[in-house]
Amino acid sequence: MLAKGTAIPKSFLVPLFALQAPASIISWIKGEYGVWTAFLALLVRLFFYIPGELELPFIALLMIIVAPYQVMNLSRTQEGLMVSLVIAGYLAFQHFSRAGSLRKAFDQGSIIATLAIVCVVAVPCLLLV
Repeated sequence: MLAKGTAIPKSFLVPLFALQAPASIISWIKGEYGVWTAFLALLVRLFFYIPGELELPFIALLMIIVAPYQVMNLSRTQEGLMVSLVIAGYLAFQHFSRAGSLRKAFDQGSIIATLAIVCVVAVPCLLLV
């Protein structure tokens, strides 16, 4: 979805990935290693230019570190799945409406982005059932 061929707002990927991250990754990020990783990423960001797409993992890392445990535990509930489904549905709507039609969304240049969006929508749907 970060590849060319999609016009979705990339900032919506950060909370979506944070809500769908496994518990082991959340605990690693909230631990000592995650704090050091965020610190080093912040130092790199201060001294070097980082394009917007490469900055998204750093923002996700910071969001998980500063989020309360109640918010991060939301991902393992039905409410968290509903929020993930709403975000994924919005991303799919943006992708298909900006592509022009369903047929144009499956063109050669955007087939990978379209399949990624379909998978991101399908995962919360399957987990909700």
